[in-house]
Parts: sequence; C-alpha cells; structure tokens
Amino acid sequence: MSAIKESVDISCRPEEVFSYVTDPSHLPEWQESAVSVRPVGDAPLAVGSRVVVTRRIGRRDIPMTSEVTELDPPRSWRVDGIDGPIRGHVKGTIEPLGDGERSRLTMSLDFETHGIGKVLVPLVVRPHVRKEMPRNEQTLKRLLEGSA
Repeated sequence: MSAIKESVDISCRPEEVFSYVTDPSHLPEWQESAVSVRPVGDAPLAVGSRVVVTRRIGRRDIPMTSEVTELDPPRSWRVDGIDGPIRGHVKGTIEPLGDGERSRLTMSLDFETHGIGKVLVPLVVRPHVRKEMPRNEQTLKRLLEGSA
C-alpha cells in the first residue's frame, strides 16, 4: 500500500516549524492518538535518538519505540518505528513559501507490519490515520500560528 501523505501551509518560518514538530515532547499537544512520550536517554535530538510514544489505538494504549533516522534542519526528518506489530515510518519535509515567513509542511506515513499488525493496519489503523492526520496538521497549524 502507498504512504498516507498530507500537507499544510503554516504562517511561520521553516525553522520554527521544524523546531516544534521534531521535538518529541510536543507530540501529545498536536497528535490526537499520542498519549505520552518518553525519551530513551537524555542526549539532544540527533540521528539515532529514540523515543517511546504511547498511542491510543481503539481503547488500548500501546507503547511504540521510534528512532530518528534522518535529521536535516530545517528541511526534513525521518522517524522509523523499530518494535511492535505496527511500525510507522514518518517522513517530514518543510519548504519555505514566499519570503520565507511561511512554510509548507508535508508529512508522509507508511507502515511495516508484523503478526497481528498485518490484519490491524488495513482494517483499523490506516482508516483511522487517514482521518486523524489532516486534523493533526490543522491542530499544529493553529498552535504554531497562535504562538507567532
């Protein structure tokens, strides 16, 4: 299956968008399914950094470990799930718009499945993400533009 891809234009500089969106501690603020985030270790965010994100899927809270695999401030990043039956692979890009005071954020999410994940992703996870992802981007837009 193809990746789920969404874009949103935000009235903030790319550096501001990148800084906020790549800070794992902000995930529960703008992602509906993110319940909590716990960094693995205390080093600053870099390629190789890991976080455990607990997501609410249906009525269950499921912890998932992700690793930063690409980081190119303020243009792009990639985070890959490394455990569990459903492993998300997120690629984000930010492009400056106009005079650089605005940005276009594009996020792409695909899944690697194992075991029960092979059943859950097409039946439950993908339909949920297709609805949640545009709402998440709108929430992010509101948060960033409101603090500008």
